[in-house]
Amino acid sequence: MALWLAASGAFGGTTLDRIKRTGSITLAHRESSVPFSYVLPDKQPVGYAMDLCLKVVEAVRKKVGIPALVPQYLAVTPSNRVQMVAEGKADLECGSTTNNAERRAKVAFTVPHYIAGARIMVRADRTADGLADFSGKKLVSTQGTTPLKVLEKANEERLMRINITQASDHATAVDMVESGAADGFVMDDVLLYGLIASRRDPGMLKVVGRFLTIEPLAVMLPKDDPEFKAIVDEEMKRLITSREAHALYEKWFMRPIPPKNVSMNLPMNYLIKDFWRYPTSEVPF
Repeated sequence: MALWLAASGAFGGTTLDRIKRTGSITLAHRESSVPFSYVLPDKQPVGYAMDLCLKVVEAVRKKVGIPALVPQYLAVTPSNRVQMVAEGKADLECGSTTNNAERRAKVAFTVPHYIAGARIMVRADRTADGLADFSGKKLVSTQGTTPLKVLEKANEERLMRINITQASDHATAVDMVESGAADGFVMDDVLLYGLIASRRDPGMLKVVGRFLTIEPLAVMLPKDDPEFKAIVDEEMKRLITSREAHALYEKWFMRPIPPKNVSMNLPMNYLIKDFWRYPTSEVPF
């Protein structure tokens, strides 16, 4: 309750005031959004977005002028992540969340750290080239995600007769595809590649189809706190222009990553390269 009151300004304070007073900052993370934000067997949260957030934490520490700033970690799901930030239970959400107009009504976003597109994961022994091949079949997507909404809209508008089901998390959706409980899993392509790389037998799965969406993924932070947002944005821009963000991308997308030390081998796409030429938190979506 105290965290919520402080974040909401009940004591006349801002996010930075509370951080300085408590010496703590809360980072929300995901459990299976490889390689952005996920947990290792020892429950330690790691990932590309986590590394970026820890850089931001250090920038915040310097700004408020305290000797140490201790991150507290909060696991969130696709369905509650926006709420956790909007209610002040997390200061930064370090994951794979799409910056869109609907969410900007409740939270703020910093500069995108990735621009993805939704595609379809299927078993490697399945023949499928795109969404039209799933008429009369079952597709799964994850609760509270943009790809799920896009899939539902396309199914309704194009009368595709796809049986759409929702999974509570990404890992459950992959299990459904592997077991045959679903014919495909619709999600951001980068997450699909990360999930495949983390499976016991990556060769069982593949990604097919054209982009169904264009998704600018960014760290979420509280709305209507311009002082805090300015620090986060400034540090993200510094990380990009100094190419530190490029080095972190290389670490998580092009090299072996824990826990299985398998590489996603996914070079930076042209969308994020172009966007990072003039980094901004403003996106045209």
